[in-house]
Amino acid sequence: MDRLKQIESFVAVAARGSLTAAANAEGVAPAVIGRRIDALEERLGVKLLVRTTRKITLTHEGSAFLEDCQRLLADLANAEASVSAGGVKASGYLRVTAPAGFGRRHVAPLVPRFIEQHPDVNVSLNLSDRVVDIVNESYDCAVRVGDLPDSSLISVRLADNRRMCVATPAYLKRAGTPKHPNELLRHECLTLSSDASQTRGWAFVVDGAVTHLRPSGRLDCSDGQVLHDWCAAGLGIAWRSTWEVEQEVASGRLVSVLDDFAA
Repeated sequence: MDRLKQIESFVAVAARGSLTAAANAEGVAPAVIGRRIDALEERLGVKLLVRTTRKITLTHEGSAFLEDCQRLLADLANAEASVSAGGVKASGYLRVTAPAGFGRRHVAPLVPRFIEQHPDVNVSLNLSDRVVDIVNESYDCAVRVGDLPDSSLISVRLADNRRMCVATPAYLKRAGTPKHPNELLRHECLTLSSDASQTRGWAFVVDGAVTHLRPSGRLDCSDGQVLHDWCAAGLGIAWRSTWEVEQEVASGRLVSVLDDFAA
């Protein structure tokens, strides 16, 4: 059986959520897709999908393999396009959403080069710390910082993102330095609003296991940059990404705390 067909069927099932949907898209019987998946799992010697009468979910091995398969198929499509007559010319509208702070710093600067390379593409970039509904709000792709909740969406890991708790030296001198995540409950914590992206709380490793805490304080905001500014003003402790605060930590303007519990 064709290895490429097996991989394409696996990616299609993961993307569409069922054998039937993947089969309908290709115009074959669900049994054909099922046999390809079975052959792929047998060849690899691992279970990639957990199939029940109600839904299909990826195993841990399946999730890791899916990312590699997506890259493989994308590379294959690019290779074919590069040698085809004239290649594939991108055109149309591209709607992208990204977190506000990360988007300003890392996504927006890439847009000018992208439209220079693809002059027939119009780009609409939405920057918001709200987790938008990609499907219902008609976005083509999203850059997310964090885990992808269970869904039919397909993700590709771009990089690891580590977060740290930070505060100014003045705040820590005034309020004390927390030695354990539970002590955050007695501090002024600067948090994203409940409708923003940190829906699971702040993550720490306690006794060898990742745990999520929901600290609170008198200030919260839906904009991460505002939380960063409040933190820099000495108003409390914030849980921020290293790419956002590493320079200020290096200069001493901010101090990282609870590093031993970083997830």
